Amino acid sequence: MSESNEADQKSLFTPERMQAAKGALAMLVTVNVMSQLDRQVMNVLIPEIQLDLSLSDADAGWLVGFAFAVCYSIAGIPLARFADRGSRRNLIVIALGVWSAMTAFCGLARNFVQLFVARIGVGVGEAGCAPAAQSLIGDYFPAHHRGRALATYQLGVPIGILIGSIVGGALSDHLPWRTVFLVFGLPGLGLAIVTRFVLKEPARGTFDAGPGRSGAAEVEPLGVVFRFFVERPAMRHVLAAATLQTLVVGAQVTFNFMFLTRVHALTGTQAGLVIGLLNGVFGVVGTYLGGWLGDRFGSRDARWYVWWLAIGAAASIPFSLAAYLAEAAWLSIVALSISVIGSYMYAGAVHAVSQSLAKPRMRAMTAAIMLLSMNLIGYGLGPPIAGSLSDALGGDQALRYSLALMNLGLIWACVHYLLCARTYRADLLAKSD
Repeated sequence: MSESNEADQKSLFTPERMQAAKGALAMLVTVNVMSQLDRQVMNVLIPEIQLDLSLSDADAGWLVGFAFAVCYSIAGIPLARFADRGSRRNLIVIALGVWSAMTAFCGLARNFVQLFVARIGVGVGEAGCAPAAQSLIGDYFPAHHRGRALATYQLGVPIGILIGSIVGGALSDHLPWRTVFLVFGLPGLGLAIVTRFVLKEPARGTFDAGPGRSGAAEVEPLGVVFRFFVERPAMRHVLAAATLQTLVVGAQVTFNFMFLTRVHALTGTQAGLVIGLLNGVFGVVGTYLGGWLGDRFGSRDARWYVWWLAIGAAASIPFSLAAYLAEAAWLSIVALSISVIGSYMYAGAVHAVSQSLAKPRMRAMTAAIMLLSMNLIGYGLGPPIAGSLSDALGGDQALRYSLALMNLGLIWACVHYLLCARTYRADLLAKSD
């Protein structure tokens, strides 16, 4: 971004607009926390569900990952298309109500098929949230604030995992798993009503130069958006890198609770507390650090937005290996906590990179395409792959080796981050072509 454009954006970002943007961001973070609560509760309850429904680790992986991710990913495209055309606020409200109701319905399931279908419903509901939220943030904040703003939005992930793990783990020791689903799902219906009246819809493209300013541009045709991804090397490589990293992170997040209870014999309450604190503290640090470092160094060279993603992913690998291979529980927990910092650095920053490459009227679709790949391939296949590896290796200790092997995906992701950085500056300049 040129110095004149940055100065222009700073002049438009008045104190009144800043205050409105912060309020909207706080509301969106709250909604994101609720979405993560409803995802995390399944991870916490899966050991009890396995015992009750006689499921293998592979079955658990398909239930936790694929059942959620497949419809989340597929539904994300048409819902994002609507977000680029219609009211993003209303879409988020409806989505929140749907996924909260379907989480409660998980508590009514009596077999694997019913639970699988309810989990699909959760995915369909949540598909409408993230693309619309990212698009709103892109119009509430100018470019030089978007890295931190999107990282702040993504803080909902570790915060949701923190609350979901601690509360869900404690409840799982005292209540049937079906009751816990009801406890987690019903409050979201009330939050949907609050969101309807608190969250406002900003003008599109306010902080973007060119014809897209103030919402004047037409919605980009779907084919144009897909060609935009294909023709921009930086966009292709950040998509591949984010997908591979999600493959690893999704598998580890899914099975970390089970790893602690099975391998290190922690109780549900103990494991929930550990998972909650390491994600709620170190995950928050990593998520915000990725956005802050990008904004801090990206003003000198835009490629730092991408380089920090590669650094974070690479730095997490040795600590992750130590966490899963350590014999002592305390050493495993300490190493896992440190690895989370690096592995979570991409959570918000990778979307800041893709949103910076997108035009104003393709932001929600850009987010949906990113999430389609990250969730369908990454989150959808990561847990089943890790679960299948665990079943193939056999034994209670097999899960540790399965999760350690998943780190190979981070090495591959780092290659794509570096390839993305090679053309990132040129593709930023080509965005207006």
